[in-house]
Amino acid sequence: MTAPTTVPPALEAERLTKVYGRGNTEVVALRDVSLQVAAGEVVALLGPSGAGKSTLLTALGLVNPPTRGRILVRGQAVLDGDRALTDLRAFRRRHLGFVFQKANLIPFLTALENVQVALEINDVPPREARRRGLELLEYLGVADRARNHPDALSGGQQQRVAVARALANQPDVILADEPTAALDSHRGRQVMELFARVAHERGAAVIVVTHDHRALDLFDRTFEMEDGRLRVGNGPASGGPSGIGG
Repeated sequence: MTAPTTVPPALEAERLTKVYGRGNTEVVALRDVSLQVAAGEVVALLGPSGAGKSTLLTALGLVNPPTRGRILVRGQAVLDGDRALTDLRAFRRRHLGFVFQKANLIPFLTALENVQVALEINDVPPREARRRGLELLEYLGVADRARNHPDALSGGQQQRVAVARALANQPDVILADEPTAALDSHRGRQVMELFARVAHERGAAVIVVTHDHRALDLFDRTFEMEDGRLRVGNGPASGGPSGIGG
């Protein structure tokens, strides 16, 4: 009888600690943070300003590595303390997607070209990049805006294009930092609904830093950060299987 295959978490962090400065100027921004996020799961990361949310997100995204700790993606260890176990830049491009408070679209490129460029950087031929880019814009409901430049798009449309760009290389993990902060409540909820849809339909793990408590019902789980520590939140989506530290 064949034993069942254990699927590793899409993202796993073990005892992440981030320290800035030394001696009297030392600041501990993360304190032994551990968590697991499964493929197809969307989680919210809450907490006051200065709690360490963005520091954690940039650590998980391999942009601002932790001082100590370990990060695994799909079971592959990619970072151990401040020691990279692979080419982090290439790994980010192929396995991680990012969405920010501002869409950060390239202003002189069309919506489609903004998605295409993410594919072409990873050596996807232009014709294939265009086809996949159009598919993603269609999936996210903005294909009719493919030829428009960012300044001709609404804030919500810009964020949809940014999500399409983040999805371009079929990432294992999408990390979003306050993606609805510049949107009204209706458009903000639409963007949060997109993240839930992307996670559940495309199998990506999605972690969203947010101050907006109005859309927490869309998340599978919530976490709260305070003073660099992580704990399960008290929102309607909290709970569920996961390791957390703090």
